[in-house]
Amino acid sequence: MNDNLENNTEPAEENFDVGSFRPEDAEGIVRLFRAVYGEHYPIKLFYDPQAIIAVNEAKKYYSIVARTVSGDIIGVGHLFRSAPYPSIYEYGVGLIMKGYRNTGAFTHMSEYLFDEFVPQEDNIEEIFGEAVCNHVVTQKSAVRFKHLEMAMEIALMPAAAYAKEKSATGRVAALGFFRCYKPRPHSIHIPAPYEHELRWIYSRLDDSRDIVVSEGLAPADSVSRISMEVFDFAQVARLAVHEIGEDFSDAYSNVEKQAIAGKAVVLQAWLNLASPYIGSAVHTLRERGYFFGGALPRWFDSDGFLMQKLLCPPDFDGIALESAEAKQLLEIIKLDWERTGV
Repeated sequence: MNDNLENNTEPAEENFDVGSFRPEDAEGIVRLFRAVYGEHYPIKLFYDPQAIIAVNEAKKYYSIVARTVSGDIIGVGHLFRSAPYPSIYEYGVGLIMKGYRNTGAFTHMSEYLFDEFVPQEDNIEEIFGEAVCNHVVTQKSAVRFKHLEMAMEIALMPAAAYAKEKSATGRVAALGFFRCYKPRPHSIHIPAPYEHELRWIYSRLDDSRDIVVSEGLAPADSVSRISMEVFDFAQVARLAVHEIGEDFSDAYSNVEKQAIAGKAVVLQAWLNLASPYIGSAVHTLRERGYFFGGALPRWFDSDGFLMQKLLCPPDFDGIALESAEAKQLLEIIKLDWERTGV
């Protein structure tokens, strides 16, 4: 997610150029975060120059910077790992110094990142981003840079995150965009209740898939493997279902209970479409109030399928969308949410 990008009329003080991270940029990135957020940005990494250098060297993060002729960092955007598969990176944590927000700095960073930097990096195979839906600025940029709308996370962020700019009255949805850099054709299994919807989504994908409708149950004594991450401020829990076993119903219930005990009000299930038994898992989740979210290309190296459950009211009326495809995706999601009877 990108914040504080292009929205200011004050003139820029110096010319700037855009490039990849250098160790000497780390102090400037810290100064930029302090200038924009004070000491309140929730990811404390960005207040530690040595930590910024370390994650860039380890390729856990890639920092793309806009720097003035005198070397000051006036803009930064990041690629970082947040999905189970380490060669898919999320683009986000972008900000521009006040005074440079009407200079096209964000667009220049995006052009460099998507069209020059990523194609040269062998270990980056897919890029995705979460465009917030209280405005369409980021959505327009994603489409411009050849990203496809594949999923939508309803009620992802609390309205409190946008209190300063007063741009949201309820929890804010996010639209999941993906761009493939290294195609990997492979077979996926899709759940029968969503065959039509997923075939429509995959018809737009710029990478080929052999689609098989899931049938059958997991073998006796097979064991599920589920991991979870809870984001306290957002009250979001993400449950990654790497493997679906005979014990899926009980195994998922145990992890879900932990998420709810941790005060999560948005529950997201990431299901691995490599599993032939995904249909049975989806049946279980539908009975428990989960609804459609969309496809997650290369999420586990194989693709993922997003389902979601809300313990808070959705703000469908507050969702702003740009493209016809995004609007059709929202209609699919709304209809499936209504099926839950919540």
